[in-house]
Amino acid sequence: MISKILFILLFCLTTHPILGKEIDTSKLKEGDIIFHESKSEQATAIKLATNSRYTHVGIIFKYGDKFKVLEAIEPVKLTDLHSFILRGKNLHYVIKRIHHSNKILTPIVIQQMKDYGNSLLGKHYDLYFEWSNDRIYCTELIWKLYEKFTGLKIGDLKTLKEFDLSSKPVQNLMKKRYGNQIPYFEPVISPIDMFHSKELKTVIEN
Repeated sequence: MISKILFILLFCLTTHPILGKEIDTSKLKEGDIIFHESKSEQATAIKLATNSRYTHVGIIFKYGDKFKVLEAIEPVKLTDLHSFILRGKNLHYVIKRIHHSNKILTPIVIQQMKDYGNSLLGKHYDLYFEWSNDRIYCTELIWKLYEKFTGLKIGDLKTLKEFDLSSKPVQNLMKKRYGNQIPYFEPVISPIDMFHSKELKTVIEN
């Protein structure tokens, strides 16, 4: 009877909607890209401007025996994979991987990407979505990592003017960020353009 109660308690803990189910890390590889829905004011504006549910992206690397997410928030940091998932709306996430990753993401390339990523830790988040290296935002970090070390462009760059800027939340956020100096022709890589990149395939979805 006691063992049955313990089993039920364990089952409830591992499937609780707040805690979420444990991810099968055996399916992961370093360099995988994880997408989720964040919950900020900016996330709402990104959804409206890009017509996408996905608003934040990170790249997965292994440190010791643990998978962590390198992400550009404030500041650029390494986050435990489970903690990253818990921050997303309804615990939903999608993990994608480049095609032919075994050939492209060699141990040397992965180490180069990790070393470069580590050099960015503590760098400020780019609220203005500029394509400079002074500050950096989430998709920019991953796009530049892949382009620099593999030559792959994960998603097509657009300009700010190509997004839907008509809604009130988007206009309010842009006014707050830019005032009257909106950089309409600044190159931008959005989460949805990265999500739909022909270079990627889905490996895990929750």
